Amino acid sequence: MLIGYMRVSKSDGSQTFSLQYDALIAAGVKKENIYEDKISGKNDERLGLSSCIKALRAEDVLVVWKLDRLGRNLKHLVTLVHELNHNKIGFRVLSGNGAHIDTTTPNGKLIFGIFAALAEFERELICERTKAGIDAARSRGRKGGGKRKMTKSKLRIAMNSMQNSKINVAELCRELAVTRQTLYRHIAPDGTLRNDGKKVLAINESISS
Repeated sequence: MLIGYMRVSKSDGSQTFSLQYDALIAAGVKKENIYEDKISGKNDERLGLSSCIKALRAEDVLVVWKLDRLGRNLKHLVTLVHELNHNKIGFRVLSGNGAHIDTTTPNGKLIFGIFAALAEFERELICERTKAGIDAARSRGRKGGGKRKMTKSKLRIAMNSMQNSKINVAELCRELAVTRQTLYRHIAPDGTLRNDGKKVLAINESISS
């Protein structure tokens, strides 16, 4: 069964559900299965979304008009969709930047996997920048830094990307800030893990547990 969710940021009537409602209905969602919130996406407590999640059952599909209607941020969105997947519930986005996300299809799962890896990559970048700022404050005038490493999030992005035979490896290396040698030391050309890659995942998972 298709379950729809829609949200607008203001409750004063200046924003309407019309576009979202029409898109959900056109996608096959029945009007009695559509939940709504008139509240900012930054708010933790959304009664409409809570009711929507409670109504979902295994094999159902949650449908939204755009990604930003559902998640407070990328981290929240990834966590929520992982929970849906764990409960065998699909997730589909109808338009906008995430329009190709449909976790009921192999391609949709791959695309969302990249989103998840990017969220983790973003989180690691923030941690690295924070640490760099602290180090700079402690030792003003001293320059330097560690070698570029293959991190858990970079590894996952590379694994997803390398499964595409048309991927531009040089461009991927630039995006991840690693050398081609580092990439291939961790991942085979078909995207499968090599021993160094397995070690990176094992080390990160043991640290986070």
